[in-house]
Amino acid sequence: MKILVCVSKTPDTTAKIAFTDNNTKFDTNGVQWIVNPYDEWYALVRAIELKEADAATIIHLVTVGTPDADPIIRKALALGGDEAIRVNADSHDSFYIASQIAEVAKQGGYDLVFTGKETIDYNGSSIGGMVAELLDLPYISLATKFNIANSTATITREIEGGEETCEVSLPLVVSCQAGMAEARIPNMRGIMAARSKPLKVVEPIAVEALTAISGFGLPPAKAGVKLVDADNVDELVRLLHEEAKAI
Repeated sequence: MKILVCVSKTPDTTAKIAFTDNNTKFDTNGVQWIVNPYDEWYALVRAIELKEADAATIIHLVTVGTPDADPIIRKALALGGDEAIRVNADSHDSFYIASQIAEVAKQGGYDLVFTGKETIDYNGSSIGGMVAELLDLPYISLATKFNIANSTATITREIEGGEETCEVSLPLVVSCQAGMAEARIPNMRGIMAARSKPLKVVEPIAVEALTAISGFGLPPAKAGVKLVDADNVDELVRLLHEEAKAI
């Protein structure tokens, strides 16, 4: 079985968020970059678990980005990917990115495409569905469990108020979230091996981006805390009703 895992470079959750160029670009100065947690902890680790159960399984990684994404790809390879493909492009348009991934998937003839449910920077949660549509494949989103027997996958996903279990024949696209696997840390052997694993760079196919970022904005600053005397219940009720709009 061949598995393609989509990985993305995202800012560390502790990074200070700021913007430049009249709030049209993210300020990358001093930012620590990481593998998108949903891609790493759930999509990639579950693929590694499948390979551990079947040594014939091949895991390829794909990302759409510039050379500064290479260290992030190497980290993902250190966890257990066999080789990586970087599409040499810089875009924040979901359709453009999905089109590049779909082209790699077509060329590679993969049985399974894993994505994280979303990236932690843009939270678009759109890539998996677009890739599936471009490949004309079944798509299961928000998967929390994934098992396979022969060429049939049994997948559990979250739905409103409960869970749903689906059976789907390969090939297919799956977006992964918490519950899919337990996070792992690369060991020294994996880190050393990642240095020599293939990282193939390919040029993007011609695709017209459908969206453009017109501007970013930070949430409004939080107001100060108001302390109400425990005996002044009427004032507390008034504040909850008139200011907090909670009652």
